[in-house]
Amino acid sequence: MPPCKPMGARARQSACGKPRHSSYRRPFLWTTLDTDASDEGMLRGMSSLSESTSSLTDPFRLVRLRGPADLADALPCLLGRDPEGSVVLIGLHGAHGRLLGRVHSGIPVREDGWREMAEAMAACLVGESRKRNGAPPDAALVCLCRSPEPGGRALDVKERLAPLARLLRVSCGALDVPVVEALYLTGDRYWSYCCATDDCCPPDGNKLPEAGTSPMAAAAAYAGLRVPEPTGRQERRLLPLAGEAAARQLRAFDAVAPKLARPMMGTPRESVTVRAATLELAESMVGRFRRAPGAVDGVSPDERDDALITSEEAARLIIGLQDRTTRDIAAEWMEGPEAGAALRLWRTLVRRCVGPFAEHAAAPLTLAGWVAWSTGDLSGAQVALARALERDPEYVFARLLRQAYLEGVDPEGLRRCMREQRAARERE
Repeated sequence: MPPCKPMGARARQSACGKPRHSSYRRPFLWTTLDTDASDEGMLRGMSSLSESTSSLTDPFRLVRLRGPADLADALPCLLGRDPEGSVVLIGLHGAHGRLLGRVHSGIPVREDGWREMAEAMAACLVGESRKRNGAPPDAALVCLCRSPEPGGRALDVKERLAPLARLLRVSCGALDVPVVEALYLTGDRYWSYCCATDDCCPPDGNKLPEAGTSPMAAAAAYAGLRVPEPTGRQERRLLPLAGEAAARQLRAFDAVAPKLARPMMGTPRESVTVRAATLELAESMVGRFRRAPGAVDGVSPDERDDALITSEEAARLIIGLQDRTTRDIAAEWMEGPEAGAALRLWRTLVRRCVGPFAEHAAAPLTLAGWVAWSTGDLSGAQVALARALERDPEYVFARLLRQAYLEGVDPEGLRRCMREQRAARERE
């Protein structure tokens, strides 16, 4: 379906609740983005409600987003995470709609919090734009991203969120920032809240192209940037095994746990022995995962990884990682060629935490979140750390990492500390 049509001249009151700026008539060239802004914009954690994308001045490196479809495909790159469950407010500058800032937040469950959030987001976008660019945005875009519950209808969700879109338009308009487009995005469909005619958006929405086919996705791939995996897919990758595979793993836990529990809680010499054996096995597994062949036809990456480790090996590692010192040393596999293999190993161990051993997943989940954050996978870090705290709300390492992540702390400080610890241990 074609994008929504332009809505006319400046003097006309738009469906978005404010007269349009003369430069903004539902432009098909919505924004431009410098593909070289990896560290400063696309893949850096959102340390506050708002963060501007910097270094967007090179005219030879501009990515042109031509309409709603391109914008939807670009959102994961712009945010560094899957936008599902979020409201996104994007500031535009200049006649061609250059993107110079964005604000995003989760959608509050309670509608009585929508007005306060809308006003705060609009004020934050304008304030950050003034601070960074010396002027408020000339216009703004609104994106509401929320999938329906299983069995639900996207159109019903779109209608339920319409008051939130209206509040965002009013809040921006009160600050002299007209909203030129407000979109509801879900799955492979989008609707506009600013349609001027009945045929603008059909009842079942406009179809989005296949993910990863937009100019933004192409530019990200060319620049070697990681496009965040959808949150739902990441969460499914962390689900425990089921069926016979889970039964095998549970039998392995029952056999291994009694052998390790006593020495882990025994004398210092016994606990050191278990720690050394666990780390030796973990190092061996990281090497095995690194040497494993790549993609195999008909086999998913997770199925391939699950086949690389036996139930007994998984049980020994999971139980051994309950020791905090062991876990902290294992966290040192956080960068370089070993980081990717370690991340795959920790995710594999998460899936092996079945039955009464489900709470043991807090340790590998936290390690997965840390390695993901350390290597720039912000969305993966957020999902893993949130799941770790669901398994054990008092898990201190996960709480500290998540707090640092949300506050925008540079992980390099923690990496440097871990390098120093490893070097000191090797000198002993």
